[in-house]
Amino acid sequence: MRTTRLLAAAGLAALTALLAPGAALAAPTDEDDTSRSDAGTSFRTATEIEQGHRATASASTGDYLYWSFPADAGQRPTVKATVKLPESAAGRPDTRWRVDVYDGLRRRQSCMYGMQSRPADAAKVDLTCVLRPVRAWSDPWSNDPLPGTYYIRLTATGLKTADLGSPVTAEVEATSKDIGGSAAVDGSLAKPLVPGASVDTGDSGSRAALSTAEPEDGWASGWWTDRWLWTGAGGVLAALAGIGGYALTRGNGRPPSGA
Repeated sequence: MRTTRLLAAAGLAALTALLAPGAALAAPTDEDDTSRSDAGTSFRTATEIEQGHRATASASTGDYLYWSFPADAGQRPTVKATVKLPESAAGRPDTRWRVDVYDGLRRRQSCMYGMQSRPADAAKVDLTCVLRPVRAWSDPWSNDPLPGTYYIRLTATGLKTADLGSPVTAEVEATSKDIGGSAAVDGSLAKPLVPGASVDTGDSGSRAALSTAEPEDGWASGWWTDRWLWTGAGGVLAALAGIGGYALTRGNGRPPSGA
């Protein structure tokens, strides 16, 4: 039995070592920074923002406001938007504010849940869109989210002519939850899907350029996921179960020959 206890202790130590890195990978970051910037008016002029940082902009009712952010495989992005309206523009149930999210191929991504559209019946309108987990690989015919740049579009619909041009303040924030191995697939992209386009303003004028935004820790699409940790943990538990079953069924050895 002493040997069994030693083997069990060694197995538990190995299991702890396997699970510890996974806990470190899943540790949340506490970033709550607010930066003021102007929103873009199209996909090409979308303002780049980092995940975990709120961006605010002043605009007019009727404008299309665009921001962009990077999202990597294994993440489940959440986009939150807040619109503050003047008293003259509030209390209009026919006017609805809406937030949409598009990937780098301009494909609109559906929201798993969240209030994506609300009427302008108060001075403050809060919107939320929780996307599906970003996958490292997908079939060509699928509309699954893939690693790359994502665009946020905020606009109002059902406006009356008298409401056009009313000043509003918009605030957006993109965050992600690390889903990890539960969203892993058998394959990966060598590079992020269409990193997105931006406008580079230099001495020679404005020109289109690829977006340079990327996740804080870089693009991590590849063969490694925390599913490997759970696979190893399952192997250790199976070995412990086998050792325990052997210890319970082996008995006290062979009986004496004269028995």
